[in-house]
Amino acid sequence: MKTIAYFPGCAMKDQARPDEAGTLHALALLGYEVTEIPRWNCCGTVYSLAQDDLMRHVGPVRNLVRVQGMGEGRVLTLCAMCYGTLARSARFVAEPERLARINAFLDTEDDFRGGIEVVHLLTLLRDEVGYEKLAAQVKRTLDGLKVGTYYGCVLLRPRLFAVDDPDRPEVMERVVEALGGTPVAFPERTECCGAYLTVGRTDIVGDRVGRILRSARGGGAEVVVTTCPLCQFNLDERRPAGAPTLPVLYLGQLLAWAMGLDEPAVAALVSKEPATGRPVSTGV
Repeated sequence: MKTIAYFPGCAMKDQARPDEAGTLHALALLGYEVTEIPRWNCCGTVYSLAQDDLMRHVGPVRNLVRVQGMGEGRVLTLCAMCYGTLARSARFVAEPERLARINAFLDTEDDFRGGIEVVHLLTLLRDEVGYEKLAAQVKRTLDGLKVGTYYGCVLLRPRLFAVDDPDRPEVMERVVEALGGTPVAFPERTECCGAYLTVGRTDIVGDRVGRILRSARGGGAEVVVTTCPLCQFNLDERRPAGAPTLPVLYLGQLLAWAMGLDEPAVAALVSKEPATGRPVSTGV
């Protein structure tokens, strides 16, 4: 059994709970003891782009201090936004002068020593678990369900922190294949959904979402999967009139179904054929 520290972030305890539940179930079957870090706080969600704005890194670094206090050298995230914020902050404060200043701000915490690796679920599955081991744990195959793999922005940008090749990513497609699905790598899968413009410019978000969903449908997708709670919200809740009504699920929901945990949203797409008991796509 391998141990790994886990930073859930806010959304995993709210609208993205199916993602967390499904992923933790899958990781337990894959041999991981996942420990949620104590007293975690919001990572800040949006990485600060101001080079002199050290205060904006206090939130992310405080979480890394918690990981350090557990005696762990890395921390797992499921949320694309959390991954981007934590990984980039960890690198930003690694410079000695910044590290000293951030520790001065965190005067009630232990000093952060740096060196904590931030790992996203997709890279853990690819680089450590491996696709063959993942496939070996499948109890209910997706049996060819056509899954549009949507990466969005922060998993692939900036390049230094990308979980895969920003121009030709394949890690999510390979995971879908291991689960028995048929990945649909549609052209808009790496484009922005509009992100936080959803608060004040729903017209822009609606336009982006419509393009993404039409692209996925054009590639033959029956469902879209993502690892980002904000992307899931926008694709599901901000779709404009006339856009394809494709279900938008979390990767953890597919993992849950394939590894034997009942997942209603996936069960609505996959039914049992009475004559053979074989899971088949019902179509969308």
